[in-house]
Amino acid sequence: MSVQFPPSAAPLAAHPVDVLPAPVRTRLLELARGAEPVSAYVYDGAVAAARARELRAALPEWAAVYYAVKANSYPGIVGALAPHVDGFEVASVHELELALEHVESGEIPAVVAAGPAKSVPVLTALVRARVEAVNAESLLELHRVSRIAVAEGVTARVALRVNPADIPISGSLHMGGAPSQFGVAEPDVPDVLRAARELPGLDIVGFHIHAASNNLDADTHAAYLRWCVEWSVATAAATGVELRHVDIGGGIGVAFEGETPFDMARFGELAALVEPPVGVKVVLEPGRFLVADCGWYAAEVTDVKASYGEWFAVLRGGINHFQLPTSWDIVHNVAVLPVDAWEAGEECPRPVAERTRVTVVGELCTPEDTLLRDVFVERVRAGDLVVFPNAGSYGWEFAMHSFLGHPVAGRHLLA
Repeated sequence: MSVQFPPSAAPLAAHPVDVLPAPVRTRLLELARGAEPVSAYVYDGAVAAARARELRAALPEWAAVYYAVKANSYPGIVGALAPHVDGFEVASVHELELALEHVESGEIPAVVAAGPAKSVPVLTALVRARVEAVNAESLLELHRVSRIAVAEGVTARVALRVNPADIPISGSLHMGGAPSQFGVAEPDVPDVLRAARELPGLDIVGFHIHAASNNLDADTHAAYLRWCVEWSVATAAATGVELRHVDIGGGIGVAFEGETPFDMARFGELAALVEPPVGVKVVLEPGRFLVADCGWYAAEVTDVKASYGEWFAVLRGGINHFQLPTSWDIVHNVAVLPVDAWEAGEECPRPVAERTRVTVVGELCTPEDTLLRDVFVERVRAGDLVVFPNAGSYGWEFAMHSFLGHPVAGRHLLA
């Protein structure tokens, strides 16, 4: 049996505790004084808002920033971002309802919708909400949207999601240029558009080309943006589409341990050299990029133990609360926040590991519940908190909440 573990962190050392902002440390220590073992996310909406403002300021006026709600759907974070983004990208009825609470009421809510298998109830909700664009993934989905729109007596705005044959981007997670469940393969686009033009109740407004993710290279991402615009203009002209909408997806990367962060200023400078046609909106859908550093996942160390010469810090939590390090096969470093109060409830010495490598594991009955391996710590004790910075995206939403039935992680928004 193959067991999925994150890679070894050796010889990496844990972050110093002052990597955690003072308000975060204060809130976590308040939680530690409660009756229940800590396993919680703490979010700072101001951090997310600042990142959104920074991106918005770097981009040219013709670019629209839509927050991908899937990255973090906590209402306090969505609300904090709302004044600083141009709209939202959603993938479910729940996300749609959340987004509609924060967009200006009007004929066209600033919402776009994606997903490779949108059900009829989801499509019905999107059509009824009159969203700006439903990113259609197939000819069948176009037929379904058409049928729903006719039944509702409305015209649905649709962007065709395209899986391009090749994209000018490297060093990232590709969702284009290869067989995929996402979108229509580029060679099939003319035939699908020809069929779509015969369907009632549809307004084909443009294209959605979310073909890459977690790209840290500003130059190649700007080249990708240019390619998306130029491809859309040429394809629209060749197929008779009145182009008004080009959605390039998200894909701006967040640096892991040892990586160079995305150069937002450089990306903005290069993006400004692109000239979309007048009347064409270009949408970017950042998610993780806006919220990764606005959240911290913290879990109480319930035990510290040695096994055949290796040390383990066992958490109240794990992949049922924070699955990203294991699922993405990454080193996600931590800080140890000391908690001086210790109530073992028995006459047992407080377990401690000092100046040694430790593997951080969770509470689940599977060896796959391993979050960080072989990280050097100065000291970690039962009762301390292990804190994962940069846990604001794909954290709580991405976890295995129901496995073993333990309580889900709490979520707290800093004032």
